[in-house]
Amino acid sequence: MTAHDPSIARTGLMRWLGFGGKQDERDEALLGDPDGAVDAVPRRPAQDRFERLSAISTFLMDHDLPVCPFTLDAAHDIVTGANPGLRALVAVQVAEGRPVTMPWLEDVVQTEGLQNGAAEIHTLILRLETMVDEFANTSSLAQTATRDYNSALEAHVDGLAAIDDGADVIGQITALARDMLTRTREVARELTRSERETRTLQKQLADARAEAEIDHLTGLPNRRAFETRYSQEYAATRESREALCVAFCDIDEFKRINDKHGHEAGDRVLRAVARSLAEISDDKCHVARHGGEEFVVLLRDKLIEDAYALIDEARAALASRRLVNRMTDVPFGRITFSAGIADVHAYAGPREALRAADDALLRAKEAGRNVVLKADPPDS
Repeated sequence: MTAHDPSIARTGLMRWLGFGGKQDERDEALLGDPDGAVDAVPRRPAQDRFERLSAISTFLMDHDLPVCPFTLDAAHDIVTGANPGLRALVAVQVAEGRPVTMPWLEDVVQTEGLQNGAAEIHTLILRLETMVDEFANTSSLAQTATRDYNSALEAHVDGLAAIDDGADVIGQITALARDMLTRTREVARELTRSERETRTLQKQLADARAEAEIDHLTGLPNRRAFETRYSQEYAATRESREALCVAFCDIDEFKRINDKHGHEAGDRVLRAVARSLAEISDDKCHVARHGGEEFVVLLRDKLIEDAYALIDEARAALASRRLVNRMTDVPFGRITFSAGIADVHAYAGPREALRAADDALLRAKEAGRNVVLKADPPDS
């Protein structure tokens, strides 16, 4: 039985994750018997670092994962528990005998990132709402102070009209004016502070929202951003009666690229395809990474034939290139993608249009790849 036997990998990882399995004698000596029969041996920082590095290395080898910044970071979070959510998901994956692969890790980490980004945005929204409430309270105080001042001033002015010697009333008005100046200065300082803090929170919120909607590998908007944009464009074009098309584009034989050249090279291919598709993007053409090696393109104000021509032109331009793995000088061969495209408003709803485009993509793959196919009409 080799070191890469799945049962060994599963048992070892389950131990790291704290699920079942008896620790070896060395661990017992280090950690101590739960009944206190064995004294715990103090752990040294260098020893901790060595064991952590060993656990990370074993995790990568047992699951045949490449050594790169992404996998090292993920492995560290898994074996140390720095990311409890990721650790738990890996535990379930291993316990059920399913492989921990690079694509699986990427999808899980991206999902975790989206959830964390959503939580951060939610926190910022709550803080912003609190600041808005404070700003409203400060404004209310300013209005109250002004109203009180006007009422008191009016009473003294009425008093001036009723007496010959207004010296005393004038003194009271002067004192009132000074008091009002003090109060308005305080209110002005509070308004300035609230305004400054509100602007800061608004910027943080905008930054967090942008961060949560970017695919960091390709720099394109991610699936979350696409879903938001798709809903907006669907509603807007329904109202304006503009055309709207959606296309799914999937890199052909991407697994072969990863297997032959490695996942880092696969990432470079993903970025190259992303740049190629981004060239057609403008204010009416939205390109996003939908997940894995799949991209989605949303085309507004283009009939299906025009949208088809634009996507097919991008396909042909990519297929004409000859990409080389710069790390090894080994050619990638021809990199192509297949695509399926649908006229969104030809279907009962936006979800149905997406399914139609996805079905067309599957037919394009079955037809031999490196082709763009239009979705079947809804009544066919």
